Amino acid sequence: MTQTSSQEAAAESSPSEPSVPSRRELNKAATRSSIASAALGLLRSKGSGNFTVEDIAASAGVSRRTFFNYFPSLEAALASVADGFMDHALEQFRLRPADESILESAQAALMALADPMSVAPMAELFSLTHDNRQLARSELEAWEHCTEQIIEAARSRLGVGISELYLHALAGSVISCGKAAMTVWFADRGPDLSAESLAVLRQHLIDAMGLLGAGFAPPSDPPSTAPAASPSVPTTTDRF
Repeated sequence: MTQTSSQEAAAESSPSEPSVPSRRELNKAATRSSIASAALGLLRSKGSGNFTVEDIAASAGVSRRTFFNYFPSLEAALASVADGFMDHALEQFRLRPADESILESAQAALMALADPMSVAPMAELFSLTHDNRQLARSELEAWEHCTEQIIEAARSRLGVGISELYLHALAGSVISCGKAAMTVWFADRGPDLSAESLAVLRQHLIDAMGLLGAGFAPPSDPPSTAPAASPSVPTTTDRF
């Protein structure tokens, strides 16, 4: 085989090979993670409203300018601590069979995250910001980012021709279930971030996906008690 043929063969095979992050990409990811960790550490130690962007930058060992190269605000830096959980969950989601329903895949992805500590970043962010109206923006930004990731994951599974209304309704429903699970967990456990407590949160998330997939039909209700469907509204057996 000539050199040209070898190069062409390599070029043809390269698209199927997994891309390896460059050193620059790895360094950027490490800097971003360092800034987010510094923000969360200051929130833990100083409490909300008692530190600034400059404090975060100093703690992370970067300049103020570098901070703003990665995050538009203090709240955005805090929100990013939830990225790891979503990244891991979506990795598991993408491993699920393509013919499986979206919600079954979502539930299975959460079950695959067997370590309850995987939900710790989101749980801690919720615990530290829930009673502060300004920092609640951090939680909101985290949920919005999760919504965007869910939409893209679902679009990748279902194809570009899928209804945007479907995608946004699906993602919004999933996020609402996640918020419900977090709220119920926090009301019961408070700021407890022990492995036992986080295992409860993980199970709430799994159960919430199950409820959504079942159409929120109460398990105890017999079929005969279900109200008749309005003749003006078509019924469907479709599930997400």
